[in-house]
Amino acid sequence: MNFQEYSSYFKNILLKPATKHQPPYDNPDYLNYTKLNWSRMNRWFKTGKLSNDIVEIVKKIDQPQHWIIITEPWCGDAAHNIPFIEMIASENPLITISYELRDAAPYRIEQYLTNGTQSIPKLVIKNQQGKDLATWGPRPENCQKMYAELLQEKASFEIIKTEIQNWYNLDKGKELQKELEDVLAATRNYKFNFG
Repeated sequence: MNFQEYSSYFKNILLKPATKHQPPYDNPDYLNYTKLNWSRMNRWFKTGKLSNDIVEIVKKIDQPQHWIIITEPWCGDAAHNIPFIEMIASENPLITISYELRDAAPYRIEQYLTNGTQSIPKLVIKNQQGKDLATWGPRPENCQKMYAELLQEKASFEIIKTEIQNWYNLDKGKELQKELEDVLAATRNYKFNFG
């Protein structure tokens, strides 16, 4: 799927009558997360700003790259990160993006586990030949650290959800962009190092 198709798939979940939902959206909690995520994602598309540094780095990519985003509409981290990834990629016509659902074929997430889990979103960057150049995800490092600490403290799901939401609202995509600066700079050097 491209972003428009993913967006349509996402929106159709929200428009469907509650009685017609398939799992996991037949669970009211999942459906509510998905509604919140639609709002969050669209808010970042309206208010999110790219740094000059990330724009400069992405514009320097001079070989075609294909970015695969593995995600699901119910994923809160995806709602906060996908808009920035999409905006970054749009700065360079050599970058194409496709979206895959974690819980549907081809189940690519199995190749990109995080600490043994199917955590999303996961960004996979490939070159023209389909070779992996880099991966990123499921969330910025400091957010991931906070998440791990909250799990260790046995915080409730409600507390974890709120803390992560607050982290993203304060960060405004800055840490993701800094991390992707390093990832993208490395992909530009990849062909010299390994190609």
